[in-house]
Amino acid sequence: MTERLEDIAAKMVANGKGLLAADESTGTIKKRFDTINLESTETSRRDYREMLFRTDEAMTKCISGVILYEETLFQKAADGTPFVDIIKAAGSIPGIKVDTGAKPQAFFPGETVTEGLDGLAERLKKYYDTGARFAKWRGVINIGDGLPTWGSIKADSQALARYAALCQQAGIVPIVEPEVLMDGEPGTHSIDRCAEVTEWVLRTVFTDLYDARVNLEGMVLKPNMIIDGKNARKASVAEVAETTVKVLKATVPPSVPGIAFLSGGQSSEEATAHLSAMNSGYDLPWSLTYSYGRALQDSAIKAWGGKPENVAAGQRAFRHRAEMNTLAALGNWKQELEKAA
Repeated sequence: MTERLEDIAAKMVANGKGLLAADESTGTIKKRFDTINLESTETSRRDYREMLFRTDEAMTKCISGVILYEETLFQKAADGTPFVDIIKAAGSIPGIKVDTGAKPQAFFPGETVTEGLDGLAERLKKYYDTGARFAKWRGVINIGDGLPTWGSIKADSQALARYAALCQQAGIVPIVEPEVLMDGEPGTHSIDRCAEVTEWVLRTVFTDLYDARVNLEGMVLKPNMIIDGKNARKASVAEVAETTVKVLKATVPPSVPGIAFLSGGQSSEEATAHLSAMNSGYDLPWSLTYSYGRALQDSAIKAWGGKPENVAAGQRAFRHRAEMNTLAALGNWKQELEKAA
């Protein structure tokens, strides 16, 4: 019996559990490894991700699913166990990043469109057979002088809708990720400008999802929080939470089971504080949880430092962040818990 998309999507966002975004491309993981002076090889990438996936307490109690890069989906741990099996054994769901990246959009200076639709139906069959039950596609929207433009938003939105429909046809839950960048250039926009653009983007995306006949109960939304640009940061935690909830309530249908935020340039602790504030003060029609990459991994990669003898330290750091974010997804995180650790 095939699993229902609605059941998989509900499980991805239930009980305060969230998603570990471990889908860094080979280029991105190299940048992360450069910060600890570690060469990025297939083996070092495997060792790093194995450390995360074998952090039992984090995986079983906090992580509902793991977004993998294609290489990782087919990789095996040092002892020969497929990563997919390690993830499933923890009660977590394997997922896969399927886009091929944001590329400059022709005639739209300073804007991108995400590629990867060609051959996607065939790839999804292969990913499904390997064990992936959800996928992720990221559209990137930059706020700048006169940006974003309608033509660019529309191109990314339609690509997201086409991707989502192909996923559902293949029995895979789509994570729809339209990211309005906080850390794009020049990064000087206000929180109000971010709210205005994000609302525009989300309205467009849900119209296109409807037109593409996507089942909203069988998807998860992965949006940015409403936050001021990286070079203009002054909004308080309460303001970010209030503005984000307001925009989501205006744009996201209640039939969507859950919203898993990206951390997008926030520090690990900020991303946790904002999520907890949204979950503790508002009556919400959907689950609000996390789908963090850096905000779950940053402290773990530093503690590990690429050394086998530091695996336990790396796992402790990862477990701590996972526990903090799961508390935040339940609205129970407190600043003092960070210090206690």
